[in-house]
Amino acid sequence: MSLALLLSACEQKKSSSENPRQQQAVEVAEIETEEMLPYLNIQEQPAKVALPFCENKNCIDLDIQTLNTVDPWLNQWIEQKQTLVIQDQISDQDKQQMSLQQAVNAYVKKSDAWQQQLKLNKAYQLSLYTRIPYQRNQYVLMQIGVATEQENVKVKGRYYFFVADRRKQKNLTALDIIDPQQQVNMDQIVQDAYAKWLKENTATVQQNAPEKLYWGQADWFFDQEGIGLHYRGEEIVKEAKQLDIYLTQEQTQQVLKAEVYKHMF
Repeated sequence: MSLALLLSACEQKKSSSENPRQQQAVEVAEIETEEMLPYLNIQEQPAKVALPFCENKNCIDLDIQTLNTVDPWLNQWIEQKQTLVIQDQISDQDKQQMSLQQAVNAYVKKSDAWQQQLKLNKAYQLSLYTRIPYQRNQYVLMQIGVATEQENVKVKGRYYFFVADRRKQKNLTALDIIDPQQQVNMDQIVQDAYAKWLKENTATVQQNAPEKLYWGQADWFFDQEGIGLHYRGEEIVKEAKQLDIYLTQEQTQQVLKAEVYKHMF
């Protein structure tokens, strides 16, 4: 066999032996690229909703501030949660699936009905802002704040918290993140905090409050220290103040699913 043929055979063998490694490196790089989520590039802007034309001085006042990101699914999730919050201002019943525009229309309709009852009745007022105070890897915390004036009742500083998993494109409840084997422990933490909170409220609130709190579907939040639960006071019992339950870092690590804790903290 000539030297040229030997060298050619060696090069082919060498190339053949390196290809699997090169291919593996390419596949790993592709996986890493797929796993990296794009920077959200959050932009604040007014919500794109149509408001009713009004010729009177007593007109409905709606100010809805939203967020726009590079993630189409997250944008849809944000709008969906804003819709639920607006519905929550006018209904105690189960929320129907609506678009943001439909929720605004329902709010306007409720205001119109109130004004028709008495000429002096003031139109509803609603101010809603949205922000993302914290995010870590695929987990995004959103806070929606609401101030309203409806039927002669003013409400300021009503807050809602939601958490999304961008990778799974899923809204996360407290029940989703707690280790099933730690649910009893989590329940004890919640009930202990609830009992302490009840003692700080009035006798009327204590008398009318439920015996225990359910936490599986409660608003929850997280930061660099741990997780917490948020309860709007009036949803527990009328005239009660809000309840925020903060878990320590140690408690958080104990009750969370290991995979969730790994990527959230």
